[in-house]
Amino acid sequence: MIEKKRSQKLKRLLSVQRHIERMAENDLAETSRQRVEVNVAMDDVILALGSMDPVHHAFSQNYADRFGRLSIKDQQLTGMQQIHEMRLARERAKGDRFEEGMKEALEAERREADDNAVYDVIDQQFATPASSKLQKP
Repeated sequence: MIEKKRSQKLKRLLSVQRHIERMAENDLAETSRQRVEVNVAMDDVILALGSMDPVHHAFSQNYADRFGRLSIKDQQLTGMQQIHEMRLARERAKGDRFEEGMKEALEAERREADDNAVYDVIDQQFATPASSKLQKP
C-alpha cells in the first residue's frame, strides 16, 4: 500500500511539474514573440533611416534614438529568452525524472501484487491438504 501511495504522489507531482513546464514554454513563446516584434520595429526604423524622403530626414535623430532603445530591448529579450530556455530544460528534466520514478513505482507495485498473488496461491495449496485431512477422519 505504501508503494501505491508513492506512485500516486509521483503522479500528482508529475502533473504539477508538466503544468510548470507548460508555463515555462508559454513564457519562452511570449519572449520570442516580443523579440520578433522588436526586430520588425528595428527593420522599420532602419528603412526610415535609409529613406530618401525629406520627411524622414527631419526625424533622423529620433529614429537613431529609437533604434538604440530597440537594440537594448532586443539584447534584454535575448537574455530573457536564454533564461527561459534554461528554465524550460530544467523543468522538463524534472518532469522526466518524476515520470521515470512513477513508472518504477508502478512496476514495483505490479511486482508486489504478483508476488502476493503467488504467495496466496501457495498458502491455498498448503491450506487445502491440511483441511481435507481433517475432513476425512
